[in-house]
Parts: sequence; structure tokens; C-alpha cells
Amino acid sequence: MKDRILIVRGDITTQPVDAIVNAANPSLLGGGGVDGAIHRAAGPELRAACAQLGGCPTGEARITPGFRLPARWVIHTVGPVWHGGKSNEETMLARCYRNSLELAARNGVKTLAFPSISTGVYGFPADLAAPVAVREVAKGIARFGFESVRLVCLQPLVHRCHVQALQELAP
Repeated sequence: MKDRILIVRGDITTQPVDAIVNAANPSLLGGGGVDGAIHRAAGPELRAACAQLGGCPTGEARITPGFRLPARWVIHTVGPVWHGGKSNEETMLARCYRNSLELAARNGVKTLAFPSISTGVYGFPADLAAPVAVREVAKGIARFGFESVRLVCLQPLVHRCHVQALQELAP
């Protein structure tokens, strides 16, 4: 199972997968960071499709076509804002991964890529977020049989945290 989790340093908008996950804000209408990059790469059709969804609460996931992206689908999930770990942030982050994986499986996705949800402007420490991501992805692969799941990290520190979390994952 560990061999189907790939830790990648790079741009999620260029990943050759069936679906990419967007670390969205609750409106789903685009923003900064990875959310803005995905919206720019997908084109204005993505914003129009997202507007039809009526938003998304923290921890849940929604799906749209990928439009101009190499990926067929974009799965939008809203991660928790970090409040020092006292507001169920880890539980909510795990729900983001679980709900995204479940939605991917329901839509026939075999390969997908996640960004490091909530570790940017939402302030979730990468060293705490990475083990959650790796654990939930491993469970998703076991449950749904994905061919591969990429954890795509733009920043070197975030990449190192994910590599370490994967190394520490029980076989």
C-alpha cells in the first residue's frame, strides 16, 4: 500500500491523474494559494461550475469537471483553520481527506493528487498535517483500491514532513 502513495514536489495543476483535490475556501469561488492556482489553470468554467454548488462546509467535499486541467475532475474540500489544535482541527482535516477519497471512488477515479490541505494560509503546521494526510490516504487506498495517490507539496518543508510521515507509516 505504501508503494501506491507518492510524495511529489511540484505543481498540482500539472499532475497526470484522474482527479486533483483543491484546498478550497467555503465559497468554492477561488482564492489564494493552491485554490487560486487551480482556478487559474482550469479556466473560468471552473468558477461557474463551483457557483452552482452553493459552497462547501469545512471537512466536506464537492466535485466538478477539471475543464482545462490535465485532470478530468477537481474535488474541492475545505480544510480547517488552525486555532492551536484546540478546535478539532485534526479531526476536521482527516474528514477532508476521507470525504475527498470517498467522492473520488464514487466517481470512478483511480489516480488522484492532494495538496497539503490547510498548511498554507490556514496555518495548520505541516509536521502535524502530514501524518494525518498519509494515514487517511493509506486507509483510502485500502478501502477503495486506488492505483496511486500523490501528495503534492510545493514547499520544501512541507515535502520533508510528508516524506517523513510516509516513512513512519506502519507497513
